[in-house]
Amino acid sequence: MSDKRLVEIETKLAHQELTIHELNEVVTEQNLRITKLEELCRALVGRLKSLANAEPAEQPRDERPPHY
Repeated sequence: MSDKRLVEIETKLAHQELTIHELNEVVTEQNLRITKLEELCRALVGRLKSLANAEPAEQPRDERPPHY
């Protein structure tokens, strides 16, 4: 194998390793964001359930608007 061919292969390998490293960083960051969003969704669902189970607020009376 010629030196030129070996250099080309090593260069491609170095670029691929860099790309893999960059992609891994993106995937790791996305995983953290997804985890935070899942926690937020669970908290919101819990809050909605507690609001649904709470006693209903007093209904406003049918009053005429102030402009009448």
